[in-house]
Amino acid sequence: MNILVCITHVPDTTSRISFTDNNTKFDTSGVQFIIGPYDDYALARAVELKEANGGEVTVLNVGPADTEPTIRKALAIGADKAIRVNAEPVDSFYVAQQIAAVIKNGNYDLILMGRESIDFNGGMVHGMVGELLNLPAFSPVMKLEIEGDTAKMSREIEGGKEFIEAKLPFIAGCQEPIAEWKIPNMRGIMSARKKPLEVIEPTDSVKNTEVSSYELPPAKGDVKMISKDNVEELVKLLKEEAKVL
Repeated sequence: MNILVCITHVPDTTSRISFTDNNTKFDTSGVQFIIGPYDDYALARAVELKEANGGEVTVLNVGPADTEPTIRKALAIGADKAIRVNAEPVDSFYVAQQIAAVIKNGNYDLILMGRESIDFNGGMVHGMVGELLNLPAFSPVMKLEIEGDTAKMSREIEGGKEFIEAKLPFIAGCQEPIAEWKIPNMRGIMSARKKPLEVIEPTDSVKNTEVSSYELPPAKGDVKMISKDNVEELVKLLKEEAKVL
């Protein structure tokens, strides 16, 4: 089985975020970057499927050279080779076009990615790639089993779960509990240095958006403690200060 796993290079959620150049650029100084947590689930399941069924796992990232440590971590976890599209991931559609171009040139039985990245939380790329390639796309996939050329999946829907069967190939946006995160061991870290990482130039694709400026959310205000017996005061504050009533 030939599996492609698309991964993102995102700031750790504990990182302090700031901006430069009059709030037009994200300041990466001192920021710890990681594989997107949902992508980590997709990668872990891909490695499990490879171990069970044989085949190969390729990881794909759209990003500049500074994403390569994150890609090497994915190789240490168990991917066999990697591709980096040498481009800034400026918007969802642009990224989807780059991923679709790679898939067209490969022979992949299954394409996995996280249900969304944790920096922009768009959750759109898997659907866009599916539309560009005329492939089915499912998200958020919580369980995935492969039997021959058929997959059995479950995913969350409004008010419950949906159970799906689909023929390969297709695209899945993954989330927990599809697999347990895998932590790279020393052997995996050492072998990752020797695994192939191919860098390709981006296709001539449309960029539909550009960032005009960034803005941090407002600082949290003071907390007021109201006695559980003082309902009138609580209602007054909700009306006059919080303005939610």
